Amino acid sequence: MMQAIKNIFQLGKKEILSLCRDGLLMALIVYSFSAALIVSYNASTDFADAAIAVVDEDQSQLTQRVTDAFLPPLFLPVDIIQRADIDRTMDEGRYTFVIVFPVDFEKDVMANMCPEVQVNVDATRMSQAFTGAGYIQQILTNAVSDFVRDSTGTSSPLPANMVIRNRYNPNLDSAWFMALMQLANNIAMLAIILTGSALLTEREKGTLEHLLVMPVTPFQIMVSKIWSMMLVVMVAALTGLFLVVRMYLQIPLAGSYVLFALGMAVYLFALTSLGIFLACMSQNMPQLGLLIILVLMPLEMLSGSATPQESMPVWVQRVMQFAPTTHFVNITQGILFRGAGLRAMWPTFLKLFLIGAGLFSLSLSRFRKSVA
Repeated sequence: MMQAIKNIFQLGKKEILSLCRDGLLMALIVYSFSAALIVSYNASTDFADAAIAVVDEDQSQLTQRVTDAFLPPLFLPVDIIQRADIDRTMDEGRYTFVIVFPVDFEKDVMANMCPEVQVNVDATRMSQAFTGAGYIQQILTNAVSDFVRDSTGTSSPLPANMVIRNRYNPNLDSAWFMALMQLANNIAMLAIILTGSALLTEREKGTLEHLLVMPVTPFQIMVSKIWSMMLVVMVAALTGLFLVVRMYLQIPLAGSYVLFALGMAVYLFALTSLGIFLACMSQNMPQLGLLIILVLMPLEMLSGSATPQESMPVWVQRVMQFAPTTHFVNITQGILFRGAGLRAMWPTFLKLFLIGAGLFSLSLSRFRKSVA
């Protein structure tokens, strides 16, 4: 028993030293948990700095008040253009929104004639078009209502007041969410790539056959690659979490780092086993790369990191319950955002461990057949 543990430790140590000599993979690890997190943080989907123009054919106090209501950081300074310039400027992509106030707009509003305001939207800018149209409608409604109330001296109070409180992310800053989900996605990518490449590299160099004639078993070889790559990814991910996410990006993290590290260890156990399985299905590194693309992209896109699973078809939700990425996204959001403890997260930990055990058994069986 002690000799088996010693063999596993020495083989894992060899894998770590071999990885340290691979400059390309080391650069990928450093980039994945530093610059990649910063890029995802800055690629926020929040509505901001929308280019807007106004065609004011009324030239009234009301239209001026509405125009002044489009303020930063939601909108760039408003440009005043002519009706004849609408098509040309939007074709050139200069404005996302162009608002047209008709003649006698203020007069018709005060006469309660319900005049129409034309809002032209460049729908090719999908990240701003849908959300921005809602903001413009709200700003127009509020500005016109305030103007009418100030002019007539009458007010019609609402029958109820709505108070909205946002938990965990009070300012609805999507950059917080994107940085942490990018961290989770990079963990999955590196765990599969590093473990799979470690096995294929030995097969291509012929050193795998050398190991098989030594007094080591396929189980020991596989476990050594799993624990060594788990350790590398865990150290790199936790370093990126503390130095980049917490200190540099100043994203508040609510939960226990120890509990998150435990969840990451279970997650890596599942993904490194998957990496071994994919490597056994491949003959060379290009084939492994294609398999990783086919497997990893659905795992990440349907895991709930990009969009809530509740918005997906029911059959997709059920299938993704067998994917380790789904449960790790729940662990990441539950612990680091909501501050959940082990009492709330243990069912997810158990599901993730069972998935990992299944993947490990499947990978070990396939690995023994491939080296037989």
